[in-house]
Amino acid sequence: MAKNSIFYPVILAGGRGTRFWPLSRKKRAKQLLALDGKQTMIQQTVARLLPLAPVKQFWVISNEDLRPAILKQLPKLSKTQVLAEPAGRNTAPAIGLAAFLLLRENPNAVIGMFPSDHVIADEKRFRETLARGIQIAASGENIVVIGIRPTRAETGYGYIEAGSSEDGALRVRRFTEKPDAARAAEFVTAGNYLWNSGIFLWSARTLANALHEHLPKTASLLEEIAGSFGTHKFSAIFRKLYPKCENISVDYAILEPRSAKGEQAGNIFCLPADFGWNDLGSWTALHEHHSAKSKPPAGNLISSAGVCVVNAEGNYIHAPGKFVAVVGVSELIVVETDDALLITTRQQAQDVGKVVKYLDEKKLHRLT
Repeated sequence: MAKNSIFYPVILAGGRGTRFWPLSRKKRAKQLLALDGKQTMIQQTVARLLPLAPVKQFWVISNEDLRPAILKQLPKLSKTQVLAEPAGRNTAPAIGLAAFLLLRENPNAVIGMFPSDHVIADEKRFRETLARGIQIAASGENIVVIGIRPTRAETGYGYIEAGSSEDGALRVRRFTEKPDAARAAEFVTAGNYLWNSGIFLWSARTLANALHEHLPKTASLLEEIAGSFGTHKFSAIFRKLYPKCENISVDYAILEPRSAKGEQAGNIFCLPADFGWNDLGSWTALHEHHSAKSKPPAGNLISSAGVCVVNAEGNYIHAPGKFVAVVGVSELIVVETDDALLITTRQQAQDVGKVVKYLDEKKLHRLT
């Protein structure tokens, strides 16, 4: 597949991945961990996109805690391609800054917004889907979202209500963020709802215009920051103005008001995808992912120096360098590091982030 001169992948890599504590920390977040193979999550993200764009067209938006490690893990990227937010302001200002920067660099730029911590099984099909999305995004004031066909009534994802079909894409009627269980079940039964993957495509101009329309104050700040890029004033202006941007996701800031214009006027398109997507949102999701990959599917997944299992099933245990004996327990998650030990159940693993909140409140920063 030929590289596209107008395609600019922008990878958002600022999160802490608190649900993967104690492996995930402020300076070693989820995207910097090798959770699915030898490469880290962010290395896999870049590698699967490289056939589509030259390395010089990649951008990473992160934070000061993670930037040094990201530069080390992605040595082909220059320092100027990895921006560190002076304050976390969610996805709308992050991707918005990229839009104003790229609009100055290439008026025809098409931006792909990618989380840095997803798993994609069929990378060839993934790239084919993106290539189609780039065409749609480049052809007008269009926004393209990659939708995943739901396999269960998941409450942790946003949902896309799809409308009429047009040229292999579906027009979007509306977005719904993280519904409750009953509503999620209704969406799955209805058949025309897809999970929001968090992967979007749009021209830099389309995104900049949408920000001016729906987030005018933040748009002006981002435009001023971008105007100073490449000068000695950039760092100071970035530190001063970026924290003044609204703390809001691109879903709430742009996609919801844009979809409220109606199926035709909103010009939001969804490309349904089936390329083996997983966002590995928790230890439970990681266990399920690895278990499904084993043939036959694994009951216990144990990373250790040796193991003895007696009447135990469905456990995930990470204790490198230790001999592990598992006797008479099921559905447990156990993760050991040099300074911490996590013990929970697969059903409660979504709440691991509360541990990090507790550690923050108690100012136990050495553990976060």
